[in-house]
Amino acid sequence: MVTSLLLILILGVSLGNSEVPNMELLEGGIKDMMEYRSLSRLRHLPEEFFSFYQNVTISDLVPETRLPTAQDLQCYAEFAQLTAGLSSGSLWAYKMIDAWGSLPSGILMGHLKDLGNYEECLRIDQDIASSSKILGKYCLAQLPLQELLGASALLNLISPQTAVCFPASCSASNMDTLLQRVLQLLLGVQLNSSLSLVKESSCKTAERESLDGLTIFVIVLLSVFGAAVAISTLYDFFLCEDQKKMPSVLRAFSARANSRALFHLSTKPHPNVIECLHGIRCMSLIWVVYGHDYIVTITSPNINTVDIYSWLKTPYMEFIFEGVFGVDTFFFLSGLLVALISLRAMERAKGKLNVPLMYLHRYLRITPMLAVAILVHLKLLPLIGDGPLFGNWNFDNYENCKKNWFWTLLYVQNYATDSECMIQAWYLAIDMQLYILSPIFLFIVFKWGKKGAAAVLLLLLAMAGYLIGNVVINEYSIISLTGATNQAVSHYTHNRVSGWLVGFLFGYFLYSMRGRSFKLSRPAVWAGWITTLALFFTVILAMYPYGIGKSKPLSAVAEAFYISLSRIAWPVGLSWVVFACIQGYGGFANSFLASPLWQPLSKLSFNVYIWHLFIQNLNAGRTRVNTYFSDYDVMLRFWQDFGFSVLLAYVMYILIEAPCGVLETLLLPNRRPAPKPTTEPLPEEPPKALETPEDLEKQAGPSSSHKVARRIE
Repeated sequence: MVTSLLLILILGVSLGNSEVPNMELLEGGIKDMMEYRSLSRLRHLPEEFFSFYQNVTISDLVPETRLPTAQDLQCYAEFAQLTAGLSSGSLWAYKMIDAWGSLPSGILMGHLKDLGNYEECLRIDQDIASSSKILGKYCLAQLPLQELLGASALLNLISPQTAVCFPASCSASNMDTLLQRVLQLLLGVQLNSSLSLVKESSCKTAERESLDGLTIFVIVLLSVFGAAVAISTLYDFFLCEDQKKMPSVLRAFSARANSRALFHLSTKPHPNVIECLHGIRCMSLIWVVYGHDYIVTITSPNINTVDIYSWLKTPYMEFIFEGVFGVDTFFFLSGLLVALISLRAMERAKGKLNVPLMYLHRYLRITPMLAVAILVHLKLLPLIGDGPLFGNWNFDNYENCKKNWFWTLLYVQNYATDSECMIQAWYLAIDMQLYILSPIFLFIVFKWGKKGAAAVLLLLLAMAGYLIGNVVINEYSIISLTGATNQAVSHYTHNRVSGWLVGFLFGYFLYSMRGRSFKLSRPAVWAGWITTLALFFTVILAMYPYGIGKSKPLSAVAEAFYISLSRIAWPVGLSWVVFACIQGYGGFANSFLASPLWQPLSKLSFNVYIWHLFIQNLNAGRTRVNTYFSDYDVMLRFWQDFGFSVLLAYVMYILIEAPCGVLETLLLPNRRPAPKPTTEPLPEEPPKALETPEDLEKQAGPSSSHKVARRIE
């Protein structure tokens, strides 16, 4: 789920503005700082600060607009103890100065954050009386160069941040007042009264809030599941001689049994399965995670932010910028599997489909894991994460989950709210809504055949035309990038339906052509692959001359056609890849995509998709030092994030997904009619785009006399 909007908006936020400026203008603004030398006094800001406030008074700590409070008086007392400790040479007092940052070196290269020493500040714990102690409080403070130097407004874009360390009793307002006054005196300028240098949201202390009832519930819930898994696994290993006689409930929680199913590799060709879908799903998942790591890296405290603008002008950037098509791949697979599996089941049931049970089954398959993810995100992630940037990251907005968690569990958050909980769950909402609509399309094509498929095709073209008109009329642009563009163009189901409908039509094609072998000439095969590669590279690179940092203009109509038609071209190309692999024309592509090694990761793909942002938030938020931006450094970050994401996905699979999936199959009646004798396995259920392992074991694909169709997942 890499959206172009998110990539660039976050880049803008990292520079202190919601719009990305022209880099040449920005560099020009920096070079025009006539008073750059005056910044040298800020290189030693902590020494200058505490030297100035050797004899601090209560009026120094309190803004002129209000009277002192009890907290102000406590802050004053502890600050006086601090200055006394500095005079007497106390080690704890020097640690508080030593933990400060300063004016970042290399501002002209985009080094905008000096994080100081986070641990040194938070570890300060000094007894000053029998019943009181001084604790360290770490905050990030803005250094507004425009206000300080009276220079170009472009300097708003590069306002640096530095770390400050104060006694924990001091509020952000106290720190802000002290800093403003010392900066005004050091540089001889008058700051805007409405300017805020220190915000409470950026402050951290070593103290932690006590656990509330919901947090305790989450811990107990996970502990109960963990205990059930441990007991069942021990029983499986030491007491169960015949696993076929093992109680179903214990087998549902056994890590041994579930791991055996997860890591079982199907190496023999089967006439009813399509193995290349394993590789397609995994490659798309890797693309999504890799793109998110670029977002994380771009918004990290890089010492070379200027180089990001050079990177934005490279062709390689388009492969990251257009990573959103990895999600379109999931939509394609979802539509394909819904059509292919359901139509074969309807054929055996003589056109019947138990729609209510289908909906219930789908909801119970996805929701337990999503609900646990929301709880962990809201209550446990803030407990286990720690760092100067933690809690202020792009993906860990806890307030959104507090207010809107129920919309996510109802799968309508993309329409119900602009502040979505679990940002990656927007895809699940769209996929669930399309799944709810799928019986309409299934009955149409099952009853009217090609005429019904033609009606679905007309709907596809109509929705593509609507998107073109909507983009042109409302002047949406993926180049200018605004919040309205992202919500309207990317997160609404009616604007993202194209990939799913193409997959559905292709699934109907495979269903109607099952058992047939297509003999294609070598030129036809080459033409198919060349056309497919042309579609893929055109979709990815078409916007390269017009993207961020480029000066070439693009008309609104042309951009609208690109947004709409690219969402059709991508799944059309995927259709050929799957078709060629099924019919034996895949060559190296089929050997790679159909490798059995993809199967375990493919079964874990839903979990990895849900949990990878937790790992990325955790690792990014705990950053203690400045980072460096380059493609190689992003790759290093990716492998550590992806590796831990897979490990966490496996743990949650064993703990939640596999047990809930087995219990759900035991509780719900079988939705299939009694099968007639047959030599081929029967399909079970319309799967979701990112299926659970139990679904994967039951799915079947189209028959083929070539015996090259593979396992569907």
